[in-house]
Amino acid sequence: WRGGDGGGKPPPHSATGSGWQRRSRAVFCGMSYEAVTQGIRVRVQPDFSLSQSDLEEGRFVFTYQIEMDNQRDEEVQLLFRHWGIHDSVGEDSEVDGEGVVGEQPRLVPGGTHSYRSFCILKSPMGFMEGHFTFVAADGSEFEVAVPKFDLEAPWGNLGAGEEMN
Repeated sequence: WRGGDGGGKPPPHSATGSGWQRRSRAVFCGMSYEAVTQGIRVRVQPDFSLSQSDLEEGRFVFTYQIEMDNQRDEEVQLLFRHWGIHDSVGEDSEVDGEGVVGEQPRLVPGGTHSYRSFCILKSPMGFMEGHFTFVAADGSEFEVAVPKFDLEAPWGNLGAGEEMN
């Protein structure tokens, strides 16, 4: 299972649930990505989870926080998600499904929904991209882009012969 917020089996010692405390790695990585499509702002903050990864087995776990803000004048509901998960070893996968982490949240005007999920790569570098499908109050469906975001272990961009300090 590769993640993509499909609600499947999380990695051992899961980083999901209310008891999980976020480490400061996101500050170290310092990257966040944002896009606004049809009045819905999507912000993504990815992070590498060393404690959940198994480097010797080629299992690199990345978590990501998604925040959606409804900047429209009407209530909307998230129906579906689509993810493209790309690994630097050339392994690509797609994930499609209803909602996110088992929910199809409604966002009132000015409302926000956020969630945390994860994906597992076979290398220390990759990226994700995708979109959400929402439905407006009048029943019309529309897609909202999730900005492409990098997944990179802190040492993932070291060149040959370099050492991590």
